[in-house]
Amino acid sequence: MPRNIHGSCLCGGVKFVITGPLLTPINCHCSICRKAHAAAFRSRAGVARAHFHYLDGENLVRRYESSPGTFRCFCAHCGSRLQSEFSDPDLPLGVPLALLDDDPGVAPLMHIYVASKAPWHAITDDLPQFAEMPPAAEKNKDKSDI
Repeated sequence: MPRNIHGSCLCGGVKFVITGPLLTPINCHCSICRKAHAAAFRSRAGVARAHFHYLDGENLVRRYESSPGTFRCFCAHCGSRLQSEFSDPDLPLGVPLALLDDDPGVAPLMHIYVASKAPWHAITDDLPQFAEMPPAAEKNKDKSDI
């Protein structure tokens, strides 16, 4: 049985708990993730909607539709990037691993969208790299732009 994993934004106004398994943790190098997080890439994991629960600050969560059907959430107070949500209710949420206050017990398994990675960033680990979305992630209905 999975343990609870707590997370929060920078100011602590938004707090949440994940009550189920983290799915397909990845490092996404797509230009949307890079811009949204002001970083070379975004480390995230999927979470079934039923396993993501706000503990505090849901009223601070704002949503921005970054591409059709993809909504990036952020804290209205501190601007921390929160989960990504999709119009398709069967798709998992995308939760940045950096928001987790507890050890998630997982680490990214791969780098995706490396064809659009920041030219100044060198990937220095031995994780598999995919130019775009790998077939296994598509089969699991896991999205990279989350």
